[in-house]
Amino acid sequence: MSSALHPAPHAEPRFRAFTPRDLDGLLGRVSLPAAERLALRAVSAVLPFRTNSFVVDELIDWSAVPDDPVFRLTFPQTGMLPAHDLRRMAELLARDAPRAEIQRAAHDIRMRLNPHPSGQLDANVPVHEGRRLTGLQHKYPETVLIFPRQGQTCHAYCTYCFRWPQFVGESDLRIATDDVAATDAYLRAHPEVSSALITGGDPLVMSTEVLRRYVEPLLRIDTVRSIRIGTKSLAFWPYRFLTDRDADDLLRLFEDVAASGRHLALMAHFTHPRELRPAVVREAMRRVRDTGAVIRCQGPLVAGINDSAEVWAELWEETTALGAVPYYQFVERDTGPQGYFGVPLARGHAIFRDAYSRVSGLARTVRGPVMSAMPGKVCVDGVAEVAGEKVFVLHLIQARDPGLVDRPFFAAYDEGATWFTDLKPAFGAERFLPGLEAG
Repeated sequence: MSSALHPAPHAEPRFRAFTPRDLDGLLGRVSLPAAERLALRAVSAVLPFRTNSFVVDELIDWSAVPDDPVFRLTFPQTGMLPAHDLRRMAELLARDAPRAEIQRAAHDIRMRLNPHPSGQLDANVPVHEGRRLTGLQHKYPETVLIFPRQGQTCHAYCTYCFRWPQFVGESDLRIATDDVAATDAYLRAHPEVSSALITGGDPLVMSTEVLRRYVEPLLRIDTVRSIRIGTKSLAFWPYRFLTDRDADDLLRLFEDVAASGRHLALMAHFTHPRELRPAVVREAMRRVRDTGAVIRCQGPLVAGINDSAEVWAELWEETTALGAVPYYQFVERDTGPQGYFGVPLARGHAIFRDAYSRVSGLARTVRGPVMSAMPGKVCVDGVAEVAGEKVFVLHLIQARDPGLVDRPFFAAYDEGATWFTDLKPAFGAERFLPGLEAG
């Protein structure tokens, strides 16, 4: 019988969001000096902060703050801004500066944090009949990303999120669409697109009724064979699948997609094993899988949160045991607080290799460390000595130019490199591959 017809046996919890105005009160749970609390407020005036009652009460170990990984995952940290910008914002807040002055200063800082890396606002925006479709992204021939306007927030924000510009209230930085007809027309005009990824923010903050408006038209396009939904809700608000008012309707929608013959994948964002421990998370995952959807798990390697092989091995083994598929380990992207959360590529690969060696073959579906860079998804395969030179061995899992996919190339070893643009071709070459330039 349909999983959607079996309501989950849990008391209905009430979703409560916390925003910057609640930050001081939440921090009252721990003993932090006044200056540090002011500094955290300063960070939240520039970069987004939002959490909720489930994260605060069920996932964070407040006795371990400030080192608790989920606290670091969801609450601002002083190192997220350059020191001079942090001082500037703290001074404005301390003297109760006018709101407009604070907003101008925050905007100035954001513009220096590379808000839209890898061509998101130019190279990735498709054009249909002379019109730019600014709420879609078409980087790889077979995949289109759809950003529903109503889904450009989350149940809680991750501190390291590369999509932070979606959440800071500046419309010029936001990617979003509510033009379902234009999306439909574009996909019909591009039969090479076989996969649609509905993303955000988090599409599952939307009601099922609204989500259905974006999903159902995809089921009428024969060339779209898979639908993906990018979400953090399994970790940050599992009740979306259990006791929310339209949770059963959501599961019925998933069943409808599966019944259409499409592959439905929930691209679940898990960052730390702690997020898998609550029983409600496991029950939510079971209900999703019962609809015929596949849960694929991905997340970035982040300093101070999950930068150890032990954490990743536990995460991959646990998600596999719960019937999910480890998919990508990403490199922290070159935007926002990357300088604080980024891990050097050499150390990142060592962590990946160590963790990979500890898990069963079922969990070795994971790929990484992967950089979603301008040319495509660049995977660090290892460090080797070739022709007497120490090098990074890399390949493209996905690429703007499909001819570059899965062709190995080499970069000169750089112990401090944290992103693709930090790398230089090995052996004194001018480019990594024909058509794949350095930087």
